[in-house]
Amino acid sequence: MRKVASGIIPVIAVHRKSETPVHRQIYNAFRELIIHGSLVAGQQVPSTRTLAKDLGVSRFPVLSAYTQLLEEGYFQSRIGSGTVVSGSLPDRPIRPSGSANASASVHSKVRRLSQRSAHLPPFEGGPWLRSRSPFVSSQLAVDQFPFRVWSQLIRQHSRQGHESSLHYSHPMGLKDLREVIAAYLRTARAVRCEADQVMILGGSQQALDITARVLLDPGDAIWFEEPGYWLARNNFLLAGCHLIPVPVDLEGLDVAAGIKRCVNAKAVYITPSHQYPLGVVMSLSRRLQLLNWANSNGSWIIEDDYDSEYRYESMPIASLQGLDRLSRVIYIGTFSKVLFPSVRVGYVVIPPDLIDRFIIVRQATDVFSSSLYQLVLADFIREGHFERHIRRMRVIYSERRNALVDAIRKDLGNALEVLGTEAGVHLSVTLRMRARDTEISARAARQSLWLRPLSISYTGPAARQGFVLGFGGTPAIEMPSAVRRLRAVLQNQTSTDSALIPRSG
Repeated sequence: MRKVASGIIPVIAVHRKSETPVHRQIYNAFRELIIHGSLVAGQQVPSTRTLAKDLGVSRFPVLSAYTQLLEEGYFQSRIGSGTVVSGSLPDRPIRPSGSANASASVHSKVRRLSQRSAHLPPFEGGPWLRSRSPFVSSQLAVDQFPFRVWSQLIRQHSRQGHESSLHYSHPMGLKDLREVIAAYLRTARAVRCEADQVMILGGSQQALDITARVLLDPGDAIWFEEPGYWLARNNFLLAGCHLIPVPVDLEGLDVAAGIKRCVNAKAVYITPSHQYPLGVVMSLSRRLQLLNWANSNGSWIIEDDYDSEYRYESMPIASLQGLDRLSRVIYIGTFSKVLFPSVRVGYVVIPPDLIDRFIIVRQATDVFSSSLYQLVLADFIREGHFERHIRRMRVIYSERRNALVDAIRKDLGNALEVLGTEAGVHLSVTLRMRARDTEISARAARQSLWLRPLSISYTGPAARQGFVLGFGGTPAIEMPSAVRRLRAVLQNQTSTDSALIPRSG
């Protein structure tokens, strides 16, 4: 049964100059709301006194309308619960009438939508949002988060809350959080920034959205990693950009190939510290080459540094932004991967001369971010909890990564090539057999095993077939059995390709 909000005053218009009596207007309004499903069975309606006060009328016409609705079975009176919408309504909710063809004809005339959104792929709400399943790259070890410390900070700021915290705040975000983020970025990521350049946002996706609105116009060309991050691709498609796929090799984005394909692109989107999805690190020579192209061409570099905190073979890689001397790089980060996804706190480091433009665009979208998590997160970082959490999770994720890689090598032999194991909470595998990853993924889904096809990360024809495998949400001890389930799916492949996979036993 659908849960409903009770006691909320519905929208009822009373026209005192109408020939219809006030009590009849109220009766008609409630009846229409019930018949059309706006008010549902069991939903509490306002008391006669409350409704009369809200409508600015005498209580008598309200009482008269309620009496009639009770008598006809639209309302029920419950002791201790007031008046509610009846559970056995005399009329069913009315649906739009007319034939399907007539409805389609009407929609074709009046339901005109943006062509940009029409080109986006369907929402993938099933697999990647599931709470517990091996290999889903969006899942993290949230059970290892220091909930007690976090809850204590929330309680502390809730108790200390004062009137000013309930008002609108600055579009850039709370100063305390911007200061600790700037200090962290300067130390841990070699980002050149001050607190005044940091804008707090609801995650990296919003940062991409605002950045695209500031920098790009419909039709502008933008280099995009091939393969690349699908949500970022959707963002730029929605902005009306012309995506120029630029191949990624073992050194990262191939700058020379980008110049050959579109030298005058207005911007480039990159994940240089841990390329998504292949996991490679952009070499220093490529970084300098990219900065030189952007400086000479007047182009922008959008650096998405989404999970650089988790490196297992070496210290974290310094940001590309730290090499920038002419303010061509917009640096984006998020806490979704290092804390938990629902925290919805990200940030963008803005070149000084663009700050005002970013503020104007931000005000036109959601004005500012919620204050409570900003206050809590500022203390969480300042008191050292953030750094301790990262160090602890680095050990846990390293164990899970090792368990996954070892199981793949043991149980899948030469069937898969493993890529991008040095950092993050996912790795990629490519198929050495002649098979389509989307078909294997669909078959695996029927067995509740969610494999993200590598091929759908390509803008053009896929050069590789494989999967993006997350390991953050699966304990190391469970990894071998998850890989055995993957092996069973792959063994269903026909042809001699299945010989690449060792048989169990």
